[in-house]
Amino acid sequence: MTQTEHKISIAVDAMGGDFAPQEIVSGAVAAAREGGIRPILVGPLEILEQELGKYDVSSLPIHCVNAENFVREADNPALTIRRMPNSSISVATKLLKSGEASAVVGATATGSLVASAIQNIGMIEGISRPVIGGVLSSAAPKTAVFDLGVNVDCRPMHLLQFAVIGTVYVRLLLGV
Repeated sequence: MTQTEHKISIAVDAMGGDFAPQEIVSGAVAAAREGGIRPILVGPLEILEQELGKYDVSSLPIHCVNAENFVREADNPALTIRRMPNSSISVATKLLKSGEASAVVGATATGSLVASAIQNIGMIEGISRPVIGGVLSSAAPKTAVFDLGVNVDCRPMHLLQFAVIGTVYVRLLLGV
């Protein structure tokens, strides 16, 4: 694959998580160097450009998109997303919704990520609750777990929906 051919654009909330934006930008640069990924870093442009200035990214397919502000760990997730519609996680999920990105990565507070995804992308018809899950480790690479703490008061119907989502996931993405 040449430097200009890239398989997937991933919107990355560069301001979420521990040691952001340094560690997030470092990871995006490493992913771009590996090839096949076009990171779209989302956050205040001045901060992103300063952080990217630490690397030689002239030949890398890294793109930056401005976000006026970002969610902090202590912020109330639902209120923050409504009060800050141009936060880095909200802008990242809007890039997914518009088709400019094929995926979103955010290490922000889980509640903010979920609230932003619901507000900007919506829910799948027939699914009444969001669910977080996936492969836990290489020790069991064909095993996935869903509902890793997003929901604290599930009903049997929700667990059934999570099981259906997990089944589709392992069939399509893990080849089970």
